[in-house]
Amino acid sequence: MPASLRARAAGRLAAQLHGASGAGSLIISMFLGSFAWSFVFISLPFFIGEISTADAPTTLRLTGWIVGVTSLITMLTTPAWGRLAAGDPKRVYVWVQLGQGMGFFGMAVARSLLELFASRIVLGFMGAASTLAFLIAAREEDPREVQRQVAAIQTAMTVGQIMGPLGGAVAAARLGFRMSFVLGGVILLGSAAFVQWGVTVAGTRSRPAVVERQPWLGELAAAFVLILVSSTQMFFLPTVLPQVLADLGVEPGSLVELSGVVIFATAVAVALGALATPRLAAMLPERQLVTGLVVAAAIGVGLLAWPRNAWTYTLVRFFQVLCVAPIFPLVVGRTAQQAGGGAIGIVNSARIGASFLGPIFATSVLASASPTTLYVLLAGLGLVSVPLAFRRGRERQPVAA
Repeated sequence: MPASLRARAAGRLAAQLHGASGAGSLIISMFLGSFAWSFVFISLPFFIGEISTADAPTTLRLTGWIVGVTSLITMLTTPAWGRLAAGDPKRVYVWVQLGQGMGFFGMAVARSLLELFASRIVLGFMGAASTLAFLIAAREEDPREVQRQVAAIQTAMTVGQIMGPLGGAVAAARLGFRMSFVLGGVILLGSAAFVQWGVTVAGTRSRPAVVERQPWLGELAAAFVLILVSSTQMFFLPTVLPQVLADLGVEPGSLVELSGVVIFATAVAVALGALATPRLAAMLPERQLVTGLVVAAAIGVGLLAWPRNAWTYTLVRFFQVLCVAPIFPLVVGRTAQQAGGGAIGIVNSARIGASFLGPIFATSVLASASPTTLYVLLAGLGLVSVPLAFRRGRERQPVAA
């Protein structure tokens, strides 16, 4: 082989290895960030109860707002972060992670519910790390690689959510609530360091044949609704799980253990579904694949009304989430390839918003109706969104340069 060809081949290999290393650092960073948030989340309601001076019913209502306001603020501000970071997502990502770490330190020094509420609001403004990670992944040239990295980021966040609560509970019990918040902040600083020194992002995409465009409003609305509905089907369950399992005949003494089993099975299904996304995308056209997944997820959530024991329920939930999980990387991957940072932020804000709206929707329905009614409503929302999934394959293509 001529020396020039060997040099070019070596250069391509070095670039691929460097890109793989950078993707790995980003994925580790997202795992650490997710781990830190769930690490702190597990003890936050108990900390609220400890520092509250209000009566029990008022404390319970305030707990919902203190816990949920962060997701609400993040949902509203994520599109702006996407537009701001379109030029240099790495730099903004690092600053956001550092800001989150400082916010965790703020929770550690809070002495009242008002101070804690304020720190949670500040954290909400700094909650766009996942959107920025998707923007970094969107700089890849190969659309399949974008989908793969989006799925890997989703998996990393899920694994962090699985592992964080156990570590957080142990840290809170051994070190105290405040020190566990400080430790979570330190983990976030480490998350920022992984991207600062491990990820290199090109200033512009190297795809000369494609000109980035702003998506049609209809495209963006369809993507937003698909993510909102599918993510709601994923996030609705934890807050109502004790009541659901009690209706299935689970004894009060076993509720905590079986709730953990169901949540663990759900997280495993998310991880497996995300990992399967690139293979599924290579086998089927996007329109048929997303449409089929939306239909299967709707049928699956409706079938949750069928089981009569906790183990069958867990199995149905596993397969239902397995169908839901690939929808997010497929939709975000396509948006990342064809649109700007603001559009990615809008689509990702639907996922964040679902983590706030899903539990509220579930608790509101179950306050006056049965679990079957909840499942039927969620399945109906999924079926209503099917035409949006079907039309995505007909959208116009990027403009040739």
